[in-house]
Amino acid sequence: MPQDADPITPAGARHRLVDVPGARIHLVEQGAGPLVLLIHGFPELWSSWRHQLPVLAAAGYRAVAVDVRGYGRSSVPEDVAAYRIGAHVEDNVAVVRALGEETAVIVGHDWGSTIAADSALLRPDVFTAVGMLGVPYAPRGGPRPSDVFAMIGGDEEFYVGHFQEPGRAEAEIERDVRGWLAGFYATLAGDTRPASGEGAVFFVPKGARMSDRFVPHRPSWLTDAELDFVTAEFGRTGFKGALNRYRSMDRDWEDLADFDGAPIAQPSLFVAGELDASLTWLADAVEAFPGTLPGLVSSHLVEGCGHWVQQERPDEVNRLLLAWLASLDGATPSA
Repeated sequence: MPQDADPITPAGARHRLVDVPGARIHLVEQGAGPLVLLIHGFPELWSSWRHQLPVLAAAGYRAVAVDVRGYGRSSVPEDVAAYRIGAHVEDNVAVVRALGEETAVIVGHDWGSTIAADSALLRPDVFTAVGMLGVPYAPRGGPRPSDVFAMIGGDEEFYVGHFQEPGRAEAEIERDVRGWLAGFYATLAGDTRPASGEGAVFFVPKGARMSDRFVPHRPSWLTDAELDFVTAEFGRTGFKGALNRYRSMDRDWEDLADFDGAPIAQPSLFVAGELDASLTWLADAVEAFPGTLPGLVSSHLVEGCGHWVQQERPDEVNRLLLAWLASLDGATPSA
């Protein structure tokens, strides 16, 4: 992909493709210094970190935002098993090595938060610290995930269960990619969320579509350029790869059996919007941080902010990231 081929790429950043086991990963990097690897969530791309790349670079870090496998310009494997958590961890390790580094700080948002946390859990030799945005670390444990999903929602279907059947969610989303993305972003954003809260969107009545509960507004942080960019990328790839991450959760549960209840010892950071619906059903995970994240440096709820925290409140998130990164070596942030 040519450098600066879109209006989203920050000035001075460059695009690269790197080989990983059985696939290729597209990334955008900026700056020089200690490596900070940025992992996006669903349904996003490397561009969700567009506000962080130049700020981290200016502060003396080598900031690298990837397209997770299944997304954007990265490989989109056909087999659902190719999206199990171990494959994502291997991708991240291979990216660090391809960049000529031995270690990195890893930071993720949404699904990227889980991928970042499990990368730190499984490869502490590579990932020396972990930042989690939006979704807290919840160690493997309890019943099989698909059994849990089946019990959530009563007469309605929890969205993760709704995503399990190949082709069903794809058919809904891909008939109007731009409209679906705009509605999903708006429904979970702090300034456009439904007055009754956005939690209802995660439950789908029988015979209905998830988008039936989307709000018809545009969040203030979502520009036409960004929406056009993500629409074009998902319009090209489709959503199968992105949704296959949800379809791999039982495999993750099996693969992580040896890490049941395991804490992450490295220095960590948690940042979320106070209006993020994820915190409703993951409140116990946050309360468990003293045991599950013994290296937690700081935890923050951003007032009035929804799920898309690093896009909704980039200045505040950048300040928190820089302060945390500086604390890792006792330095003072340079920006």
